Amino acid sequence: MNKYIVVNQPENWNFSTGNTNVISSQDYLTNPKYALLKNARIFNLCKDYSYQSKGYYVSLLAEARGHLPIPTTKNIVDLKTLKLVRIVSDEFNDEIQKSLKNIKSREFTLSIYFGQNVAQKYKVLSSLFYKHFQVPFLRVKFNYNNKWNVQSIKAISESEIPVEHIASVREFANQYFSKKRYDTAKVSNYDFDLAILVNPNDPAPPSNSKALKKFVDIAEKMNIYAEIIEPKDLSRLSSFDALFLRQSTEVNNEAYTFSRKAQQEGLAIIDYPDAILKCCNKVYMAEALQNANIDTPKTVIVHNNNRNSVLKETGLPCILKAPDSTFSFGVKKANTKEEFDTLVTEMLKESELIIAQKFCPSDYDWRIGVIDNKPFYACRYYMAKGHWQIYNWKAKKKTEQDGNADCMAIEDVQKNVIDMALKSAKLMGEGLFGIDIKVVEEKPMVIEINDNPNIDFGVEDLHYGDLVYTEILYALKKRLN
Repeated sequence: MNKYIVVNQPENWNFSTGNTNVISSQDYLTNPKYALLKNARIFNLCKDYSYQSKGYYVSLLAEARGHLPIPTTKNIVDLKTLKLVRIVSDEFNDEIQKSLKNIKSREFTLSIYFGQNVAQKYKVLSSLFYKHFQVPFLRVKFNYNNKWNVQSIKAISESEIPVEHIASVREFANQYFSKKRYDTAKVSNYDFDLAILVNPNDPAPPSNSKALKKFVDIAEKMNIYAEIIEPKDLSRLSSFDALFLRQSTEVNNEAYTFSRKAQQEGLAIIDYPDAILKCCNKVYMAEALQNANIDTPKTVIVHNNNRNSVLKETGLPCILKAPDSTFSFGVKKANTKEEFDTLVTEMLKESELIIAQKFCPSDYDWRIGVIDNKPFYACRYYMAKGHWQIYNWKAKKKTEQDGNADCMAIEDVQKNVIDMALKSAKLMGEGLFGIDIKVVEEKPMVIEINDNPNIDFGVEDLHYGDLVYTEILYALKKRLN
């Protein structure tokens, strides 16, 4: 397997690489040759992993390309989630107290380089934190208040390594990059009670109240205890055996935190954190669909270096999407070159990369529901009245905010639409997905792959009724068993 170290400035990289190539983050993100690599391991050592930074996108696109990144996007997001950091502190408590018992001060900083510390006595503790977060340069701060507690965990850049540690880090780097295998976190499963996460203040909830009642009632018939919980109930999650997300998912909201904690504690989950990270980012999706040769409207990943050539490929009107846009929020339509320039400038202030797509008008979009690689409903969503999208959040009347919908039997949907939906869902792994597909001039094209898709009473269940709910609950029960 080919190994690549990705850094912001390769000319400043000072450590051993063995047979590993050192390349820039800009090159990895924008040079087409890296998108075509097979069997590549990517060591992401960018100086910044913040959300939608270059460091964040290196790991995200590595996963979309089928590469093996260290750290993964999930590892990066874990670092930013204070509640998860506290959970880790509790899990490692015995080793923390044992390792730090002779420290006289009330504060202590542990610097971890490629899973090691310059002092041998902190070897076990360093290894525990590295195996959990998988970040090559990590700094953990502890404070003492009756016992040692984790105060913060953060990734650091090469420039933050103290001079007196450099010689040791060079040795650690040499050992690290010569390894043939790298640790990954393991997850186990358990059995029986189900938490359904709902946010009462969700502006676009994925299930209406009647659908939630259906889930609870049908679960009871299947000997699954189901309870609606809210974001304030994170501390209760460990008392359940399974988690079903019915709150809008974003990388930075409570739904991801719940899903990640559930995964760490071995609960059965729909949807997995990986699905949230992948589906909530349109840049990942564009790269993954292109890599799998799945037809989409002409799509360009836009950055400051190529923004002036985008319209040559997409034409006008052009659809612009923020990476984490959902339910038509963050999706804009540029009708003129001036509108395009203004929108791109605004959107690139928020994210290093955005999506531009050729505008393909249609009366409706297909939504094919897929659970664990099996289609279980087919729905047509019509455009909102007088609008180019399914949702029109600016409509004055609430009844005109979204279009009509109808459902039909899977076998009555053209085969190439179902086949495309199944192929697309497989890119995201097993789970619950809604695949949005347009058919233009008899050619199907994937618009989006949605994690956490809508299951509303009177919409997605119009044809199959209770079977829509049963399929999801059965998938959770399989995970529990």
